[in-house]
Amino acid sequence: MSNVYLNWFTTDEHFPFFIQYGGHEEDTSLHQHADFSELVIVLNGHAAHIVNDEEAFIKKGNVFVINGGTPHAYKDPYDFRICNIMYKSGMLKLAGPDLRTLNGYQALFVLEPFYRSINAYKSKMNLPIVSLEAVSSLVAGMITEYEQKQHGYQTMLASKFMELVVYLSRHYDIQEKGVDNSLMHLASAISYIEDHYHEPVTLDAIAAKSDISVRHLNRIFQAYYLTTPIAYIQRLRLEHACSLLKQTRHPITDISYRCGFNDSNYFARLFKKTYGKSPKAYRNQQ
Repeated sequence: MSNVYLNWFTTDEHFPFFIQYGGHEEDTSLHQHADFSELVIVLNGHAAHIVNDEEAFIKKGNVFVINGGTPHAYKDPYDFRICNIMYKSGMLKLAGPDLRTLNGYQALFVLEPFYRSINAYKSKMNLPIVSLEAVSSLVAGMITEYEQKQHGYQTMLASKFMELVVYLSRHYDIQEKGVDNSLMHLASAISYIEDHYHEPVTLDAIAAKSDISVRHLNRIFQAYYLTTPIAYIQRLRLEHACSLLKQTRHPITDISYRCGFNDSNYFARLFKKTYGKSPKAYRNQQ
């Protein structure tokens, strides 16, 4: 198995992004992306998609994301044409908080590729013809921008990429029959958490919003995300705290409450346990 690097396709370190049409007439060897993720849109034909040791049928209209470190290959392609969009994870940081609370975004760009990297996961998004035509038109404009490289093309491409991410996220619920419902329950839970983590949110509220029991909520979090809902909430709160410590001069006690902690002493202990330094030391270092 070989490693593939983004700088094989682009040497622009300031804009780690590449887009192209791909046509495969023969099998491709098993490979993994060393330092980038790839959004794949199947524009025509079909093939067998091998991920790790599992094989699944993919066809026109399928959309999926392969994260770095996930071995994959194509086999038995027939009239197979795709669009490859290669990007580093930082590109998705352009997503606003409203997008991160969208179930389809969490499922397609976060949960599916993560779970696909550690286990067999054959489910994939399937666009109907009308939606695929809209996506194809957007992709064509992106490729034109990338090839012509006029002034401002990077800003234009970043904008169009986020437009594509939003469009696909909104349409994620158009799925093939047999999609794993647990993934959508988890996406709903994470979307709710992303929107309310700075509040005194409870497991009961998260489970109710996701239409599942607390027990099932804990089970699918562990199965898909290898963590607990509480640990996930704490991670978001601490990441927000880091941002506020770097970007503001708010008192540390105030920051702890803004991030959802109702005890500033507990916040300080958890922060030090996680980052190896106190909130004050972290701020001073920044």
